[in-house]
Amino acid sequence: MKSQEVNFAAIKQAVTLEAVLRHYQVDDLQGGRNGRYRGRCPIHQGEGRDAFHVDVRRKIFHCFSCGAGGDVLDLVALLNQCTLREAALQLQDWLPGAATRTEGPARQRVTKENICDNPPLRFTLRGVDGADAYLAAREIQEGTAARFGVGFYRGPGIMSGRVVIPIHDECGRLVAYAGRAVDGREPRYRFPAGFGKSQVLFNFHRAAATRSETVWVVEGFFDCLRVGQAGLESVVALMGTELYQRPAQLLRDRFRGVVLMLDGDAAGRLGSDRVAARLRDLCEVRVIGLPQGAQPDQLPDWVLRDLIGGAHSVGAGRVLRGMKATKVA
Repeated sequence: MKSQEVNFAAIKQAVTLEAVLRHYQVDDLQGGRNGRYRGRCPIHQGEGRDAFHVDVRRKIFHCFSCGAGGDVLDLVALLNQCTLREAALQLQDWLPGAATRTEGPARQRVTKENICDNPPLRFTLRGVDGADAYLAAREIQEGTAARFGVGFYRGPGIMSGRVVIPIHDECGRLVAYAGRAVDGREPRYRFPAGFGKSQVLFNFHRAAATRSETVWVVEGFFDCLRVGQAGLESVVALMGTELYQRPAQLLRDRFRGVVLMLDGDAAGRLGSDRVAARLRDLCEVRVIGLPQGAQPDQLPDWVLRDLIGGAHSVGAGRVLRGMKATKVA
């Protein structure tokens, strides 16, 4: 197929090593004299801060600890744990026309303006382990982890040593991975540079495939996993507290009703107000107000099931005040 043709030489010429390093958030390199930098290796995530050497003028890199080295395609392949061809196809998606461009007076640069809006990934991370202690501690069952493709990743790249969460667009195409730190590292969540989080609702493609006319909206990935595990398939996550125009249109076009269940803190309550205001003219909106400090992923399974079943109060001795669905006028 024509779309699968790859001009390796043209891609190497068009894509700068600086752009790839910036895209993968390798931003702690030191030096810069004569175009040479050094720092911690993003491939094996070593601790040595002088092991990884980069020559941006010659477009080559080498790690003196793990031995990895090569050109811009080798770096992308190692970071994504994919083949050179898959790496080239990925760069082709970032740079429309890069596969056929061989010369020109202006140097091609990767910027937020010329990166495609969440193009489908042409690779998947291999060796993701759903039977992970961190997931078990968050009460995510192995079956749930397998269904959502979530697990601990031990391979190379920026997601190494994190729990990875596949993110799909509304058509079900894999567009990114989120990496959750499990050891207190910052940032707590890592996303690929250039990923447009505001364009996507986590799990929308699965929710849209159900027969439900109502969708539940939560803040985070683990909120979504726990609610889904409790039996509700029609649930999506904002990946924050904001609902932007395109995701709002997706909800309007597919569902007649929305149930908001954001976190029970100040940010969650303010977020609920903003989301409800955006949706109130598009569909019926109900808001579940959680107690102060409560989060959906921390609620017991019986509470989630009762909420999903429409129970606004539970048996004697098991009442959680404030947990009721309120219709937004």
